[in-house]
Amino acid sequence: MTETGQGFGVAEGQALLGDVFAPWVRALAIEVAALDAQGGAFRLPAGDQIARGGGTGGGVVCGQAVAAAADTCSVVALSGLNGRFRDCTTVDMTVHFMRPMIGDHVDIRVDVLSNGRRMAVTRVEFRGPNGKIGASTTCAFAYLED
Repeated sequence: MTETGQGFGVAEGQALLGDVFAPWVRALAIEVAALDAQGGAFRLPAGDQIARGGGTGGGVVCGQAVAAAADTCSVVALSGLNGRFRDCTTVDMTVHFMRPMIGDHVDIRVDVLSNGRRMAVTRVEFRGPNGKIGASTTCAFAYLED
C-alpha cells in the first residue's frame, strides 16, 4: 500500500523530506517507498557519505546516519498517518546496533506504536541487503501543535 488514505502518500512524503529537513539530512537521500496505516517503508542509499570512516570503514553504515534516518523516517511516517506534517520534536531515542550493514542500500521500516494528541512513539528497523536486522530504534516525539 503506498497511500495512507488521508491524501498524504509517497509523493507528499518525498516532498516533505525536501521541505522540512536540514540540508545535511536531505543529503542522506532517503527515499520514501511506501506509507501505510501502520507506518512506512524507506530506503537509505549507502555510499561513502554515510560509511564509517568516510569510506575507509569497509563500507559499514555509520551509527550517526542510522540515528538521523530513524528520526527523519519516523516524522515522515507520522505525517502520513496524520495526513499532514505536524511540528514535533524528538524527546527520546534508543538505538540498538545488532550487526554491521554493508551494501548498496539499507531498507528501513517504521511502525507507529502510538500516535496521540501530544506524543507519538515509533519503532524503526534497519535491514541491509542480506535482509538481516542491522539496527533497531525506538523514538518518542512530542507534538508542538494540536
